Amino acid sequence: METTDNRLLLEECGGKHRVRISVDRGGTFTDCVGIFPVEPTAKDPSGERVVVVKLLSEDPTHYSDAPREGIRRILEIATGSPHPRDALLATENIESIRMGTTVATNALLERKGEPCALVVTLGFRDLLKIGNQARPKIFDLSISKPDVLYQHVVQIDERVTLVGYAMDPRPAAQNQSDETNVVVGRSGEHVRILKTPEWATVRKQLQQVFDTGIRSVAVCLMHAYTFTAHEEEIGRIASEIGFTHVTLSSHLSPRIKIVPRAHSATADAYLTPGIRRYVDGFASGFDAGFGDIRIDFMQSDGGLAPVEHFSGLRAILSGPAAGVVGYAVTSYSESEKISLVGFDMGGTSTDVSRFGGEFEHVFETTTAGVTIQAPQLDINTVAAGGGSRLFFRNGLMVVGPESAGAFPGPACYRNGGPLCITDANLLLGRLRVEHFPHIFGPSEDQPLDMNATRALFEQLVADINAEMRARHTAESAYQNKSVEEIALGFLQVANETMCRPIRTLTEARGHNVQNHSLACFGGAGGQHACAVAANLGIRRVFVHRLASVLSAYGLGLSEVVHEEQSPAAAIWSNEAQQPLLARLEKLSRVGCRKLISQGFLDSQIRVQRFLNMRYDGTDTSIMVPEATIGDYQLRFESMHQREFGFVLRNRRIIVDDLRARVTGTLSKVKAGQVYDELKSLQRRELCEPNTHPAFVDTVSVYFQGGYRPTAVLKLGLLNPGDVVRGPAIVLDCNSTVLVEPNWVATVTSTQLVLDNTPVTTLDVSTHHISTEIDPIHLSVLANRFMSIAEQMGRTLEKTSVSTNIKERLDFSCALFDQHGNLVANAPHIPVHLGSMSHAVKFQLDRFSEDLQEGDVILVNHPQAGGTHLPDITIISPVFHDSRIIFFVASRGHHADIGGISPGSMPPNSRELFQEGASSMGMKIVNRGEFQEEAVRHMLLEEPAQYPECSGTRNYRDVLSDLKAQIAANHHGIALLSQLCAEYGLEVVQEYMAHIQHTAEAAVRLLLKETRVKHPTGQLSGHDFMDDGSKISLHVDISEDGSALFDFTGTSPEIYGNTNAPPSVTHSAIIYCLRCMVQSDLPLNQGCLAPVRVVIPENSFLSPSSTAAVVGGNVLTSQRLCDVILATFGVAAASQGCMNNLTFGIPAIEEGGMRYEGWGYYETIAGGHGAGRDWQKGQDGVHTNMTNTKITDPEILERRYPVILHRFMLREGSGGTGMHPGGNGCIRDIEFLEAMSVSLLTERRVFQPPGLDGGGNGACGLNLWERHFEHKDKQVLNLGGKNSVFVQPGDHIVIMTPGGGGYGK
Repeated sequence: METTDNRLLLEECGGKHRVRISVDRGGTFTDCVGIFPVEPTAKDPSGERVVVVKLLSEDPTHYSDAPREGIRRILEIATGSPHPRDALLATENIESIRMGTTVATNALLERKGEPCALVVTLGFRDLLKIGNQARPKIFDLSISKPDVLYQHVVQIDERVTLVGYAMDPRPAAQNQSDETNVVVGRSGEHVRILKTPEWATVRKQLQQVFDTGIRSVAVCLMHAYTFTAHEEEIGRIASEIGFTHVTLSSHLSPRIKIVPRAHSATADAYLTPGIRRYVDGFASGFDAGFGDIRIDFMQSDGGLAPVEHFSGLRAILSGPAAGVVGYAVTSYSESEKISLVGFDMGGTSTDVSRFGGEFEHVFETTTAGVTIQAPQLDINTVAAGGGSRLFFRNGLMVVGPESAGAFPGPACYRNGGPLCITDANLLLGRLRVEHFPHIFGPSEDQPLDMNATRALFEQLVADINAEMRARHTAESAYQNKSVEEIALGFLQVANETMCRPIRTLTEARGHNVQNHSLACFGGAGGQHACAVAANLGIRRVFVHRLASVLSAYGLGLSEVVHEEQSPAAAIWSNEAQQPLLARLEKLSRVGCRKLISQGFLDSQIRVQRFLNMRYDGTDTSIMVPEATIGDYQLRFESMHQREFGFVLRNRRIIVDDLRARVTGTLSKVKAGQVYDELKSLQRRELCEPNTHPAFVDTVSVYFQGGYRPTAVLKLGLLNPGDVVRGPAIVLDCNSTVLVEPNWVATVTSTQLVLDNTPVTTLDVSTHHISTEIDPIHLSVLANRFMSIAEQMGRTLEKTSVSTNIKERLDFSCALFDQHGNLVANAPHIPVHLGSMSHAVKFQLDRFSEDLQEGDVILVNHPQAGGTHLPDITIISPVFHDSRIIFFVASRGHHADIGGISPGSMPPNSRELFQEGASSMGMKIVNRGEFQEEAVRHMLLEEPAQYPECSGTRNYRDVLSDLKAQIAANHHGIALLSQLCAEYGLEVVQEYMAHIQHTAEAAVRLLLKETRVKHPTGQLSGHDFMDDGSKISLHVDISEDGSALFDFTGTSPEIYGNTNAPPSVTHSAIIYCLRCMVQSDLPLNQGCLAPVRVVIPENSFLSPSSTAAVVGGNVLTSQRLCDVILATFGVAAASQGCMNNLTFGIPAIEEGGMRYEGWGYYETIAGGHGAGRDWQKGQDGVHTNMTNTKITDPEILERRYPVILHRFMLREGSGGTGMHPGGNGCIRDIEFLEAMSVSLLTERRVFQPPGLDGGGNGACGLNLWERHFEHKDKQVLNLGGKNSVFVQPGDHIVIMTPGGGGYGK
């Protein structure tokens, strides 16, 4: 679609390189913007004309390349002369071309990149297959994970490691060495070279890969971020052999963490050759002058790069990044300083972002299963776009994530497609058939098909009404919904879905979302902008006149960027400051020289300097910009306080990286001019729109309450100063903007500015709804409940300090009704899911009338709803008029709460006191006052009273994390209060009950379907722990969908620590039922409503109050899931274990000084059981009741005195069968200092059983390799549970179990 003008200065264009062109090549459409000289007029004195061309990205019958075709059309308009398609395109009139492209993104999503090989250190061949070992979706029993990008792996027999370790409490001097095999890396760390490669062998290995036809290779070796020599030599050899593309991780992304660095290097090798071919193909259609014009490509960080420096790795967010630049430059004012939320709604998804005066970057993201370690604008994508499909599932209205795509597209596209958001907007009159391009049907000349949309909606509405009536005993309890009400309800659900990531970008990071304006762009955003803004309490929306092509327009406003980065490992101090700043200045000079070589003048160059800083002992770093006043430390502390809510005054600050971002500006654009124009604008309200030249028609549009007459106006004919009151529809050639009732649109020269009138301020009057169940409000409130739990989780993650909670994410947050029933639990750690309700109800009974506003309760005892002692639950009652109306709670795994061993995970505990501090329930906050003395007594003094036990070994961090849990609860209370202010307390409480009834109905349906397959309703299963203890399960399903889970026959309480309190069994049941439903279902107490659980007293699933239970939470819980899933015939057993490893050093007395000790804890992935509905069990992944991440190998070796020699898949350990089980892992750790090591594992005796004739998975195996100076090594089997004291040079080798196979 094109706009033309007859006032072109043809003589000014002819052969003088005056046309500036920007092109955004998207997945469906390619947007092109051309800017060139025109005759100034009084109405438009700018002397420039903007031309927009929009065309399909793929149309091979008419053109071979969409961007080149768009440029051809722009040149024809600019010059007034034809440019034939079959001739090389003349470049004499082109000044510059700027491009954003989805070529790299599409190749990544569709796995259509360049065949490539990955070169890694020996022992890490499966590094990217295992990744961080977490599964993407905790309720997906099939555990779908994207394939790796490489075709071949080359393992290089080389090894370096770091000298010293960060957790060493002794003076840092020991981290240096005079050994000849020790060098200083570029981060300043000392590196010990353990093994130099045999270069002839390396050449032979690479030649073998080359001979297979592969021409692209990625190289990523351990600690190459600081020691680059081995990678560089491998790169030189590869180039000599003839590889056409070689990516070295040390050059591409010189940052610690080998997993994301290897992902990034592989992605670059996979994507860049394709980018190069695309650029070459694009250039081949131009004449010889193409090389003389400036060609820049948009990178994911929001900066342009010359075509010769553009790489696949930095192209992944190319298009969305340009859109962020577009709205930031056009809608942000330095004088007003009103932050913006970007809202880019397209066909399949919506991108949201934030701009507050500086672009916000992230440096590690995951796209299509690939972790990218490179600067990217912080853009969050949610699967809700115009093509997102509409469903009614389990009593809830659901939007997406499935999309109809470009084909078949929505139902109205005449291709037999499903109902989508676009159909809802069409049915409600918000999209107009008469004003939408007639490009549909076999001849591509027909309009949108309203009849198809209405027919599918009528069928869906009939189904919804029938199901809702069936849930009510009285016919009058449910009023049938109309087609329009349901269509509007789906839009409300979609809008709430899109609000969730916006709240993450703002409120979860310390910004009040209501203090922002919304910048709306993208083809579908204008139809939803007012509603999304109103949901968030945002009062102003900017819609640029070029909103539908804002990414293309933003390219023309962007700066050329070059970044230089260097690793560091420095402790911030007065002494370290000057050397670091000198290094930063050196990086800046390198970047400036790069831009000067591209033709920039000094006056056009700007430098931003950053230090990547974090507190010692944490992994969460902040990229701190150079401060104009004060130093980096003050800026770091200020940013840390704002984002995380605290500073650590007595903690060292570490500098991990130095970064210089150098930008070159070719044309200066004044930002935020719209504010100046609004101040001086003479407004004219269109009281009678039908008399204005822009008026097209008056139509009926459905809003809350019914149809309303709505004026349709053409944006191009509205003049600056025109004011349009909603409801109205404003059309331009490429998009539709809906001005909702109570909104006012003001037209400026560049924008449509929408302002919310005070009547729509969020208050109780906003939502006049009944307490009776309604599918629309049920769906919206279900989203809100889950959003509150998620935001609590983000608050806990950001305010905590320990590795367990902040990095491994071993925590959960939830909200409960006034009776303690679970309402919403964010999908964090499965073993926490069903058990927290037990803890809340126990405290409700325990304290009875003794709870007051401002009270907060701490509990971790297994008899009080706890799981094991390190999991401490913090419970906050929510009051209204002196009565409890809700509860919120958070549970976190604390690194050490005392007991007989560091980490409080002893493998040999026999009594509960040996596992650390315990509490049946205490007020950690009493009427608003924090009870630190009581906490100190519980954590430090009480555990130390027992023989061989101590109190917590890290009181400071535990205390900080408890306060973080309290902060998370406080945030949850605030959000619940806000929800009640919107809907009213009675409505919120009733819908908490409705959402539980909805989950109950879904589980009853699952159980009824299971009974159909098993007419007797009788199911049985059993399995054994390694000590021979039996878990016996009998399930009796009734015709009404209720079920008895009877564990009679289970073995007695164990004199050991694999006893599991009843709350763990309930967690396993609720988790397995939720997984078997196989569709979206709110996980809450309703899932267990149809289930009665019988657990024999004094069995090891219901032990006495003094029984040790630490293994029950991490081992028995896994076995319970295996038994339940096998009993239902769904899946073979997974590894049935979490493979718990702890090691550490106690306090050290040395040279008259006492140094604090330290401890480390991890769980290790294994094999996943195969099932009837998926082809193969997943290799090397966490399953069932846990999903914690594992520490990156380089971080592990930097922090602790260990060398990780192998972390790879254990080939052949998965069970055989029609669907084979997944393989376990091998983890081989060498210890460099004497220390204690503990292992708490299972499946070392009994194999994970297969199902329906499938083979068993292999047992796990724990080995201790003892190395002696003058003797051969001794290899000992440690069994499943053991503690040993290792010496320097000893290895612990953990081989985790495989998963069982399915079918013969």
